[in-house]
Amino acid sequence: MAHSKSVLKRIRQSEARRLHRRSVKSALRTEVKKFVAAVKTGDPEKASAALTSVQKKLDKGASKRIIPKGRVDRVKSRLAARLNAVKAAKAPKA
Repeated sequence: MAHSKSVLKRIRQSEARRLHRRSVKSALRTEVKKFVAAVKTGDPEKASAALTSVQKKLDKGASKRIIPKGRVDRVKSRLAARLNAVKAAKAPKA
């Protein structure tokens, strides 16, 4: 175990950051699950609202460097594709 004051402080800071990042990631996963549930209901309006919420949280996580920007872009793209599939399924066929 470290003995210097600065090392002990760094340990405290690292642990606080780890817990904060963990809670942000957990909240994000919850938002994604809400979106997936909205998609499964087949309601495009509800799913669209859920997607907006997920995208906002993803962008916030990327701006705070909690999640890599490339991963955020990939997840947003995949979720948008799922929403578009729901919209296409609900659209009247000509």
